[in-house]
Amino acid sequence: MKDEFCTALRHTNAAFNRTAETSNVTVNETDLENEIPENQDPVTMMSILVVGTFLTLLIFLSVAGNILVCVAIYTDRGLRRIGNLFLASLAIADLFVASLVMTFAGVNDILGYWIFGAQFCDTWVAFDVMCSTASILNLCAISLDRYIHIKDPLRYGRWVTRRVALGTIATIWLLAALISFVPISLGLHRPPQPLVYNAGGQNYPTCALDLTPTYAVVSSCISFYVPCIVMIGIYCRLYCYAQKHVKNIRAITRPIDLPENSNTKKSMKQKNKALHIHLHNHHSSPYHVSDHKAAVTVGIIMGVFLICWVPFFCINIVAAFCKTCIPDITFKILTWLGYSNSAFNPIIYSIFNTEFREAFKRILTAHYPAWCKCGYQSVSLNTNDKFVTDYGTKTVIVNARRNGSFGEFSSEHLSTESVHQTRVNSTERDLFGEGVSAI
Repeated sequence: MKDEFCTALRHTNAAFNRTAETSNVTVNETDLENEIPENQDPVTMMSILVVGTFLTLLIFLSVAGNILVCVAIYTDRGLRRIGNLFLASLAIADLFVASLVMTFAGVNDILGYWIFGAQFCDTWVAFDVMCSTASILNLCAISLDRYIHIKDPLRYGRWVTRRVALGTIATIWLLAALISFVPISLGLHRPPQPLVYNAGGQNYPTCALDLTPTYAVVSSCISFYVPCIVMIGIYCRLYCYAQKHVKNIRAITRPIDLPENSNTKKSMKQKNKALHIHLHNHHSSPYHVSDHKAAVTVGIIMGVFLICWVPFFCINIVAAFCKTCIPDITFKILTWLGYSNSAFNPIIYSIFNTEFREAFKRILTAHYPAWCKCGYQSVSLNTNDKFVTDYGTKTVIVNARRNGSFGEFSSEHLSTESVHQTRVNSTERDLFGEGVSAI
């Protein structure tokens, strides 16, 4: 009996030990699976904190700026023009870049590995390609729309209708989806072997743009190089047209010299005086700009776009043919430089425009009392007239827009004698933009 009891006790202890060993192995394996690569270096932790803060700020500015553009176009009737449909599409594309692409890219780059699963990795890469492509193609559509409006304003209304604009926008998004989701869903965009990140002897999954050479070349040409060539050609033509237009304005505003003994001297002086009144304050008008201002405007539009995207699309093709030629940190920095164009677009294409600025001020100050509204008040009497009151001075300047006319009124003498009106062509307004210089 005693021997049987000892034998049973030994069997129980052996089973308990095996269970404990199995539990320890399970716990250790679970710990290994949940372990993350850590670096206790304070310098590294500080750099991660700085980079994370910067990326968070960039994402916030991109989301806020593009939401503001969409809200302004939706709520302001004066901004619901056909040309602004392309701006709305651009803002939506940039909003998707910020929310669907930059957010997950920031987490991936800060941690150093992908935590959202292999299935979502392909979806994220597809959204990255689609939204970035749609943003660039919308920029190209905006430049083409402006060129048609400036070059042939009389036929613009017949050529660029609401149906044509919506069809163009739909084509842009369809093309962006075709070159992103279709090949990525079929697995044609990357080599078959999975990407891993090794840290501390452990392998962690990664998600990056490891493209095949064929897909890298085709997608880069459709997404960037062809639209870039079109935009450069259009803006070069616009700059030449701007220079020619400025020369015409200077020729019109140049005084007419007459001989001393001319019998028509008195009448011509009166005409010159009337012309001077007609072009009152033309030097401060946003439509009378110099060659330098035209160059700066075109330079900002094209310069920011090229600075943000040219480096990335150059190394994107190089990295597809030579995997070790581009350092990983360089590829990440240039990728985020391209993403940052989504934050700059609302500034370049919207905030530099007077109508958008007024709409932004109205939206941002809608829930504040009148005394908090930064010393101004914007009142719209109808779709063409806008009145801005400056409380900081005694004189109230009223800018009345009606059929391309601008008038300046004094608060003390609101009579017809105090009106100095300048009539400009709508083509000039679209060429140089209302925000190049404020009245």
